[in-house]
Amino acid sequence: MANVTVTLKKSLIGSKKDQIATAHALGLRKIGDTASQPDNPQTQGKIRKIAHLVEVTSA
Repeated sequence: MANVTVTLKKSLIGSKKDQIATAHALGLRKIGDTASQPDNPQTQGKIRKIAHLVEVTSA
């Protein structure tokens, strides 16, 4: 199964609570944090929810 690498590029300050929870679920807490996640529909949904805060690359 393929993986994607997700990096937090913008601060979570001022974001909605559900967006902050989604970032934490992906393992992103501070700007610059990077997490490798499986490329599945659940992960893609989380990424879409906070797309304006993260950068995604194929791993």
